[in-house]
Amino acid sequence: MRPRRLGSPLTVLSAVATAAALALGPAGPATADTHRPAPARRTAAAHDLTSVTDLLAQRLLLADKVAAAKYGTDTPIDDPVREAQILDDVRARAVGLGLDPDAVAAVFRDQIEANKLVQRGLYGRWDANPDERPTERPDLAKEVRPALDRITTGLLAALRDTARARAVPSCGPHLAGAAGWSAYTHRLDVLHLRGLGRALPSVCAGSR
Repeated sequence: MRPRRLGSPLTVLSAVATAAALALGPAGPATADTHRPAPARRTAAAHDLTSVTDLLAQRLLLADKVAAAKYGTDTPIDDPVREAQILDDVRARAVGLGLDPDAVAAVFRDQIEANKLVQRGLYGRWDANPDERPTERPDLAKEVRPALDRITTGLLAALRDTARARAVPSCGPHLAGAAGWSAYTHRLDVLHLRGLGRALPSVCAGSR
């Protein structure tokens, strides 16, 4: 699914700034002009954290397919049983990676809520604009969930590899920079930027 375009390079950069602000506060790709200015150069720490934020962005983009699979059916956006299974799974896998299972579960709980935020936004968009409704229904079991599972594996590894960067007091601003970079490179639109902001609060170890 191809999310709505942002109107201009200025809009893209404003959205990137919004993601950074959301990352520091509580708690679909858009095609833009190829000549738009790039965000500020990443610091080394921000670069490390992009391994996390890139996966968060990819997971949010899959929310479009999840929404398209459910829209117009009896399948609800909220799926407590599936959500509990995901959290139980990542807790168990976190132990094997030497990570705090509660901290990892908090990160993934935020991903679930971010995904649902995007789904609800898409439902509202499609209800208001029937011509934008999806024309294909992806297969949740065969297409979408395997992709989500691959991102889960990658995100667990990224959380392990960035444990030190996520534990320092400067994690917040570095995470904001990484989020802005990932938003830019994945061309997230405003809805997905809101989702990215919702996905970030538990990434820094000191934020919990």
